[in-house]
Parts: sequence; structure tokens; C-alpha cells
Amino acid sequence: MLNIKSKDNCRLCNGGNLKEVFRLTDSPLANAFVTKNDKEKYQEEYPLRLNFCRDCTHVQLSHVVDPEILYKHYLYVSGTSPVFVKHFQLYVDSLCSDYKLKNDSLVVEFGSNDGTMMKFFKEKGMRVLGIDPAEEITSNASHNGLETFNGYFNAITAEDIRIKYGQADAIIANNVMAHIDDLDDVMSGVSSLLKANGFFAFEFSYIVDVIEKHLFDTIYHEHLDYHSVTPLVKFFAKHGFKVISSKRVDTHGGSVRMVVQKNDGNLQDDGSTKVLLSLEKKLDLDNENTLISFANAVEKIKCKLSTCLKNIKDSGKTLVIFGAPAKATTLMYHFSIKADDIKYIVDDSPLKQGLYSPGKHIPIAPSEELYINRPDIVLILAWNFATPIINNHKKLIELGTRFIVPLPKIEFIPE
Repeated sequence: MLNIKSKDNCRLCNGGNLKEVFRLTDSPLANAFVTKNDKEKYQEEYPLRLNFCRDCTHVQLSHVVDPEILYKHYLYVSGTSPVFVKHFQLYVDSLCSDYKLKNDSLVVEFGSNDGTMMKFFKEKGMRVLGIDPAEEITSNASHNGLETFNGYFNAITAEDIRIKYGQADAIIANNVMAHIDDLDDVMSGVSSLLKANGFFAFEFSYIVDVIEKHLFDTIYHEHLDYHSVTPLVKFFAKHGFKVISSKRVDTHGGSVRMVVQKNDGNLQDDGSTKVLLSLEKKLDLDNENTLISFANAVEKIKCKLSTCLKNIKDSGKTLVIFGAPAKATTLMYHFSIKADDIKYIVDDSPLKQGLYSPGKHIPIAPSEELYINRPDIVLILAWNFATPIINNHKKLIELGTRFIVPLPKIEFIPE
């Protein structure tokens, strides 16, 4: 199979003692949307398997897809979600307050996307620089006054930035540390670019939430890693860094905001990391059977939702999907949702409207379509935004439409 390689050693500790704990249905790349001209073409389906490292307990995918295929023409943009815009605004306020960033501080963000977070740093008078591999998105960000380099963050690009701009007071990476195969190279770059008393802050989807809320659909080819705090503490220590904060936040169904600094840095540890280390021990995250039990729980949800969707089809009711996030591809494939059973998908991102979903090739329309061709049932696959979606479309409920939220548990609204 072209453009994919197997990963035989742990991405954090480099150990080779890996155990497969969850085999999901092979699927196309989660953001591989196609145009009308290509909707009749078959799309390659790639292995989607989860490995547990018996040496350091890190959880990760068994295969790595070429990042050029994944990110060069990336369609997801943070700025289309009011929820995320507000989240990043508060995030910036918190970092500036907690770590005393000054007006002229240099903030470098890799995986900066459309610059939504950088914009808030810039509004505070700081110098900002973004790095992202998505060509169109980085071009638009730069055009909007947020200087963004098109490429990948690593030791080489970090050195280029250091020479041209000087060392950074803060380096940011949100929902990107799970996307990178060579994390050792990234940390070499962070080490050279960051000032002695600077900090590296990043958010990642927390495997505790993935397991407890059955969020299996966050497992897809872009997400190489499913991080917990315990192996990360060891990983950063290997690179001469210490973790000074690990706080849970509610984005993406449950994440952790981690802050690290160099071993000789002068920032204070807030004690939050010890809390999560204790939690992970209590939840047996160092036991591969915990992951196997998670996989079994997902199969039970699959059976329940499959029965529900079959009843909808047998009753002659129309079904559409709200949301075409990356995780929708995993759910539709692993739960064997058939394209013929779905009338259309709606999504609020203009970049996805008019395209067809990965593999299933279901047409994607703006939300106005819900009122033109009103369905009986709306299955919300952007479940992390279920509340605002339902609130924004109460009119549909008045007209007789029901919503289904599949995760963390199956809910019907109204009941």
C-alpha cells in the first residue's frame, strides 16, 4: 500500500514492545473529501489499529500515512466555530496572565491553522508567527495579517526562525502533538527556539475522556497518538524539560492543556500534573486490558446505534447527518453506516460544502438545506457541538424533526 508505513517502535520511548488493543474498520483518510467529478472513484482504505506500549504505556496508531497527503490541502479551519474562537480567546488570556507574557513577546505557534489563536496574541501587542502545512489556509492567514510559514515545525525550521526572529517567549501547539510522527525532532526544535525562561503550551485530546466517554471516533489516521500525562512526563524529561501544568479542558470531548519548560526555567509548577498522574494510576491506564475493555464497550454502542438506524430505515423516515468532522469518517465506517441510508450531510464550513464525504461520497450541503428538504431525523456526528447545533435549529424540532447524539451515549432530542 502506497503512502503508508507501519510503526514498529513507540513514538515516545522508542521501545519495541507494542501490543494491538483495538482494530477499527479500515477507512479512507478522514478529511479526504472529493468533488462531484471524483465521487464515482474508489478511495483507498487504510488500516486503523491502536497499539499500547508495554514499556511506557503510550497509546498510538500502528500505521503512519504520509503527512503531505493528510495536510497539504487541509480543509478544517478553527475560525468557523464560535465555540473554538471563544476557547482560544480565553486560552490566550490565561497564558498571558499565568506566565506574564509582555507586550513585545514573540509567540510561535505550529499547527497554527487559520491563525485564530495568534490573532488574540497579536491584539495584545505581541509578535506572532505561525507554521502550518496547509497551503491555502496559511496563505489566507498571512493575507489577513498573521504571518504564517507554510511547512512543518522541526529542528531545521526552528533554527531558521531563531536566526530570523530570535528566540521565542512562548511556543504553542494545539491539537497537533498527536499528529506528528517524529516528536523527538519537534522537541529538538522547541529546545533551540525557546528562551531559557520561556514555555511550551499545547492541548491534546485526553485518552481518559476517550475511554470514559467511548469517543472512539477521535481515532483516525491524522491522530497518531492518544496521549496521557504519565508517558509524556517521561518523554519531556528525556529532552531536558519538566511539566509544570496539566489541566483538563472541555474541548474535543475532553482535553488536557499542558505547559512545559526547560529544566532550569524559573516558572512555578502549579501542582496539577500530580493530580492527573494519580488519576491515571487509579484508572489503570498502565494496563493494556483497560484499552481492550474500551474496544468492547464501543462494540456494544455499535450494536445499539445500528438497531436504531435500521428501525428508522424500516419505518420509511428520512435521515441526514449534521457535521462532517474528521471523526465522522471513523464512526460511519466502523458502525457500517451505508451511504444509501443518508439523504445528505450538512456542515457549516464553506470549504466542505459542495463536496462529498470521504469514501461514502455523501453530498455535503449548508444547514439551510435542512429547511428546504427537512428530514425526520438528524444524526449529529459533530457531537462535541451538539448543544449549539440543537439550539440553533430549534425550529426543526417545532416542525417535527428529532436529533440523535451518538456519543458519549445515544440520546434522542426530544426524547
